[in-house]
Amino acid sequence: MTDNQSPRAVADRITHRPLLTTLTEKVSPPHTALIVIDMQNDFCAAGGMMDLEGADLGTVQAMAERLPGVLDAARAAGVLVVFIRNVYSTERNAYLSDVWLEQMLRRRGESYTVREVCAAESWQGDFYGGIGPVPGEPIVTKHRYGAFHNTDLDTILRVHGIRTVVLTGVATNACVETTAREAFVRDYYVVFTADGTACYSDEAHEATLRTIDKYFGIVVSVDDVVEEWRGAAMRAVKDLATAGAEA
Repeated sequence: MTDNQSPRAVADRITHRPLLTTLTEKVSPPHTALIVIDMQNDFCAAGGMMDLEGADLGTVQAMAERLPGVLDAARAAGVLVVFIRNVYSTERNAYLSDVWLEQMLRRRGESYTVREVCAAESWQGDFYGGIGPVPGEPIVTKHRYGAFHNTDLDTILRVHGIRTVVLTGVATNACVETTAREAFVRDYYVVFTADGTACYSDEAHEATLRTIDKYFGIVVSVDDVVEEWRGAAMRAVKDLATAGAEA
């Protein structure tokens, strides 16, 4: 790099495909997926695991009220929507290792041992508050924090030509953050929604947002993303009308 070359000029020269630098470019519907992470009763509902552990659900439930509008905008714009869910507890313990159980014994009380968590076909594992997939939308089942770990999420995204993942759900500082890190090191653009994700501590939430912004992606509001997708949907309708008129 010489003195008269900007970092952007060098990046444009050495990249193998054009950079996506603006939010409009990053969340363009043809190459974007909305990932909805762990919106399950155990993490969001009264009577679920986090509630029984004494967590304040207010922030999580307030975030959940914003997600239907994001989903509507994504679907109207033709964005791929992928739901992520956990299955942890099973009758003969197919998934919880000694390492996992030891961590939970130290930090989580009765959860994952005395109290089952996100068991298959259980209320605890069901999607919370009507926030769930419509027919045809993929559901990825995971058994660890990250949505890419030993799942088919990466295959689904690559088959659909996805370059950007927009992340929503719970918990900001655990499953959503882990998924963001996994996505970035797999060379996906990460768009992390500040108010479309939530956890049980404002301090932990803000710490994750700072980490994501510095190392793994961009942090935006759900309104920013919804505005982009609504604009894309309106342009698509206009283009169809123009094409029909010219036919």
